Amino acid sequence: MTIRSRARRRLLRHVALITALIPALFPTLVAATLAGGTTPALAADAAFPTRPVRLVVGYAAGGATDVLARLVAQKMGEALGQPMVVENRAGANSNVGAEVVAKAAPDGYTLYVYTIANTINATLYDKLGYDPAKDFELVGMIARIPNVLVVNPGLPVKTVADYVKLAKTSPNGVTFASSGSGSSIHLSGEIFRTRSGANMLHVPYKGSAPAVTDLMGGQVQSMFDNTPSALPHVKSGKLRAIAVTSAQRMPLLPDVPTVAESGYPGFDVQSWFAISAPAGTPRPVVDRLNAALNKALGNADVRERMRDLAATPEPGTPEQCRTFAMSEIKRWHDVVQQSGARVN
Repeated sequence: MTIRSRARRRLLRHVALITALIPALFPTLVAATLAGGTTPALAADAAFPTRPVRLVVGYAAGGATDVLARLVAQKMGEALGQPMVVENRAGANSNVGAEVVAKAAPDGYTLYVYTIANTINATLYDKLGYDPAKDFELVGMIARIPNVLVVNPGLPVKTVADYVKLAKTSPNGVTFASSGSGSSIHLSGEIFRTRSGANMLHVPYKGSAPAVTDLMGGQVQSMFDNTPSALPHVKSGKLRAIAVTSAQRMPLLPDVPTVAESGYPGFDVQSWFAISAPAGTPRPVVDRLNAALNKALGNADVRERMRDLAATPEPGTPEQCRTFAMSEIKRWHDVVQQSGARVN
């Protein structure tokens, strides 16, 4: 027998010995494999979550995004059996928080409140530290909130037709404030300007609060504000609501018509909010989070609080959420390009 043959036989004996020892050393793994069971990784996914989950909000505490996030986070935590902790990472129109989550481990323990702003930012910014389309798994929608066209009560308009007439006949048109260039408040106005042909001058502010303050003070004339921000001032008479931007009227402002029924069919612009995870998060984890989110949205207390915020709960599947978000990226690409808005 040659040296090579003896070496080959020894190698085969070692392989046979190791093969024989595997069932004794790893009985659980072998049994699961033979039974077509789950691998350890899949078993870990099924056990998710085993520790608290972090939900990152790209804005400061107190705004609509933060309030909705905290509302569903509490109930989702109860459904998941682990606390869901909201963390505010404000900056760059929510891009700071988005980038943090895009680069996080795709294990379901770091989530992000993905909003209309992220689909706008895809075109608004020349460079982003993340890809709004590729870097996230969309878990599900939270809610939608319409904007409302409000004017200073001193402005001699009570209808959309009045507003457009004033904008077209006034030498300087009308001014409309926003919470910043590229915000949904700004682009609601840009869509309306394009559809109506009105002469409208955009006046950007660093946030909705200072814009509303100047609107009430008469420094600017109008604004397509988020409903939760504008509603208290409409109720107090400090602002006049002309129209809402959703397809249907709002229960909280039943006498205020929609832009669509005021002569612009199909007009429907709403701020919206969703939950997302880093790309590559296992599907069983995404499904577990989606089920917890939908359960939270079905909670009576959550739905009542959302009604107070003029928000409409939007339960659904991850696929429905992704399809909608991708369509919004396309939609706002066109609007941003037409408006000329850019942020570097």
